[in-house]
Amino acid sequence: MGIFNTIFGSKVGNSSKEDKKALVNWIALTTIEQLKEIKEQSKTESILIFKHSTRCGISSMVIKRFENLFQKEHQKLKVYYLDILNYRNISDEVGYKFQVLHQSPQLIVLKNGISVYNASHYDITQTNLTRFI
Repeated sequence: MGIFNTIFGSKVGNSSKEDKKALVNWIALTTIEQLKEIKEQSKTESILIFKHSTRCGISSMVIKRFENLFQKEHQKLKVYYLDILNYRNISDEVGYKFQVLHQSPQLIVLKNGISVYNASHYDITQTNLTRFI
């Protein structure tokens, strides 16, 4: 399953790359019901949603760079991974529920039930994750 296996722990690459990827707390976003949980969780902590297209070269490059942004201090951030090709209905609902125009790749940060930050394409790689801890 390509990038999806890489994200969720397939034994690919050398150990230093695996250690780096282990810093991202990827959570698969696969049901609309999870959006209610996400909204509730965002009342006590920042929640990140990463919308990714598995067929897009830019999206593949950006997700790798996004993973490289993570340092030890960012380990506790909850990051939901949304495969927009397999879960387009959820992607549409994210846009509707959190009032964010659809982009891909896209990073959306939620706090107190609303979107407080979003970036798309290469702007994602410039995100200061520390501000969301």
